[in-house]
Amino acid sequence: MSSDPWGRVDETGTVYVRTAEGEQVVGSWQAGTPEEALAYFERKYEGLVVEIGLLERRVKTTDLSAKDAQAAIDHLRQQVDEHHAVGDLDALRVRLDALVATVEKRREERKAQRAKQNDEARQAKEKLVAEAEELAQSEQWRAAGERLRALVDTWKGLPRLDRKSDDELWHRFSHARSAFSKRRKAHFASLDAQREEARQTKEKLVAEAEALSGSTDWGVTAARYRDLMTQWKAAGRAQREAEDDLWNRFRGAQDVFFAARSGVFAERDAEQAENLKLKEELATEAEKLVPVGDLKAARAAFRSINERWEAIGHVPRDARPK
Repeated sequence: MSSDPWGRVDETGTVYVRTAEGEQVVGSWQAGTPEEALAYFERKYEGLVVEIGLLERRVKTTDLSAKDAQAAIDHLRQQVDEHHAVGDLDALRVRLDALVATVEKRREERKAQRAKQNDEARQAKEKLVAEAEELAQSEQWRAAGERLRALVDTWKGLPRLDRKSDDELWHRFSHARSAFSKRRKAHFASLDAQREEARQTKEKLVAEAEALSGSTDWGVTAARYRDLMTQWKAAGRAQREAEDDLWNRFRGAQDVFFAARSGVFAERDAEQAENLKLKEELATEAEKLVPVGDLKAARAAFRSINERWEAIGHVPRDARPK
């Protein structure tokens, strides 16, 4: 018979291990000496020590899931409980129990962490929903549209909540985006209608302006152009391309008329300036008749001056009283 602190082999070749509950049969050994039998089962024990040590490191240093860790612990515990090794099996059970406690602690920590992350994700999504619902009422179409697209990207980067909560928040978020898109579409549809109406109105104004461009009724036509300009401003803007083209035609028609009027007025002003010069000479000639010596001759001279005065025509308005 042979023995060591943790086991022995009896005369029949049966191998025993010592535990807190007493001796337990490890197995039977008939292939060699008792020392060889103990050495074999001690190596079995050392193998369990190595496996438990590896599992302890995995639990402490990796993200091994609690489920997988518990399965590995149960597998090792079964091997320890089956007493197929010689060594301090009770110490191994203590280490396995400690591992169970560590795994449970990490399970609770991860559960708390997930709860915290879930709460943070919920708050973040509720904040996104609140902002989206506020933006849904905005009329800053470009800025609000870009911000809503950014909110979608932010949403996609957040963790999912439980299905019910996530679906409810997404429904509100999606509804807000749809409401904004609907309002924006209606706004631009209305704007397009207004611009089309403005285009039609301005087409008519341009047609009249072009028809008036050849008029020589200077005062009436100039007044009518002022009225057309007032109507133009009140009509609002047409589509950009149409607006520019219509404005160029409208201004072009006015330019034709006012250029013609300016030419006529310039010619008339030059003529009246010459008339003024002639009438100033006649006024000087008339002043020389005073004092009157020969009344008959003076009358004849004045009559001649007056006839020439009437024949000359108009002078500039500001010179007439003088």
